[in-house]
Amino acid sequence: MKNPIKLVIDEPAPGSFLWTLLECDAGGVPHKVVRAAEYGADTYEAALAAGTRMMDAEIRKNLAPHPAGTA
Repeated sequence: MKNPIKLVIDEPAPGSFLWTLLECDAGGVPHKVVRAAEYGADTYEAALAAGTRMMDAEIRKNLAPHPAGTA
């Protein structure tokens, strides 16, 4: 993945916050869900922290060197 990742926090029900990682095109328009929370967090801050950890993991995964012929 070479495109930017966007982290979005939504509150679909009062007191339940969900994070979603979206892959964006070169213009910054989201076009694909990369990962999403499996369950809601009790606070915006908790969802933001969890989403940020997942975004960091995705970035590290994509920056890791690939064995020859597997990229």
